[in-house]
Amino acid sequence: MIDQFVTSGEMKWLRMSGLVLLLPHGYEGQGPEHSSARLERYLQLCAQDNIQVCCPTSPANYFHVLRRQLLRNFRKPLVLMTPKSLLRHKRCTSFLKDFESANSFHRIFRDRAESVPGATDVTLAPDGEIERLILCSGKVYFDLMEAREIYKQDKVQIVRLEQLYPFPEEPLMHEIGRFPKAEVTWVQEEPKNQGAWTFVRPRIQDMLTKISGFCRCPRYIGRPEYASTAAGLMSRHKAELKALLEEAMT
Repeated sequence: MIDQFVTSGEMKWLRMSGLVLLLPHGYEGQGPEHSSARLERYLQLCAQDNIQVCCPTSPANYFHVLRRQLLRNFRKPLVLMTPKSLLRHKRCTSFLKDFESANSFHRIFRDRAESVPGATDVTLAPDGEIERLILCSGKVYFDLMEAREIYKQDKVQIVRLEQLYPFPEEPLMHEIGRFPKAEVTWVQEEPKNQGAWTFVRPRIQDMLTKISGFCRCPRYIGRPEYASTAAGLMSRHKAELKALLEEAMT
C-alpha cells in the first residue's frame, strides 16, 4: 500500500495525496514491538519531493506541521514519527504564543539553552568556542539535554532536525557554519543500521565539504548494528542509553 499508492502515487498514478501517517516511534525500553516505526524504510522511499518525513518534538511544532498540511495549495503525504513519552515529558512544552498564526513549522530547532532563557542550567559558550555540534532528531534530544547538565558541558551545542525530508539543507548549513571549531556528530537512539543515520550521513558530509573545502564526515554516536529494532530488557535499554549519552558528552 505504501509503496504502490503513497510514496509513488503522484509519479505512477498522477494522484496527489495529503494523507497523514501518525506513527509511534521512540525508544522507551519496552522492547522491539514498542519502539520503531521503521523510520529508515520511509527515508529509503524519499525522492523527488514525493513525501514529507518529520519528527516534531514540541506541541507547537506538531500543531504547525498539521496546519501547514491543511493550508498548502498542493498535497504531499506526511509521515510523522511521534514518541509516546513526549506526551508527558516535562520539557516537551511550548509557549502559548508559539501557536499563533504569526509562527510556523520549524524544520530545524536551535538549542533550547540558547533560544529559551531558563530552559536549562547550562549557559553555552560563544559560537567560536563550541567544541562539539550534535545533530539529532526526535526524543533523544531531551535525553541529551539532561546528560549535558549532568556532565556540565557548556561547549556542546545540540540542534534538532524536525524535518528529515525534504532535507533542510540551507538552514542546517547555516547552523553548522556558526561553529567553525566544532566536531559535527550525529546522535540517534536507533541502532546504526536503522534510524536516519544512513540517510543523513551523505547529506551532512556534502555540507561539511562545502563549508570547509575538503571532505569531512560526521561522527556517528548511537547503538551498534542490531538485527532487532531494540533490546528486549529494560536494564539493557538503560545501559545502552547511558553509554551513548556518555559518549556524546565526553
